[in-house]
Amino acid sequence: MNAALDVVHRFISAIEAKDMDGAVALLADTCEYDNVPMGKVVGPDAVRATLGPFVAQCTTVEWVVWRESATNVTVFNERLDRFHMPHGWVEIPVIGVWEVVDGLITLWRDYFDLATFRSQMVPAAPTAGGTS
Repeated sequence: MNAALDVVHRFISAIEAKDMDGAVALLADTCEYDNVPMGKVVGPDAVRATLGPFVAQCTTVEWVVWRESATNVTVFNERLDRFHMPHGWVEIPVIGVWEVVDGLITLWRDYFDLATFRSQMVPAAPTAGGTS
């Protein structure tokens, strides 16, 4: 297996296990996490501060990788990121771009539709009959 792909798989597994310590241990000190429609942060502490509270609210996290490709230091993947929250599942189709140097992620960029994400973050309003 490609070494960069292995690091990305370990990172995804750590996120799915809600192991933020394990996940950020795979990030370089200068790692740029660009959650494209929401903005970018730099460094493991900033990634933890950005992603940690969201992951903590989930009972289950699943990142289903549909397709992936890797060459040397670059990994691309097409995923469905699934988060089970108190109000139900949030599912976001994502394209990820990763760069891995010396066994650490130096760039992680995710592209997704912000409206798709936001529409799932608010529980549906009750219908006229009082049920949702």
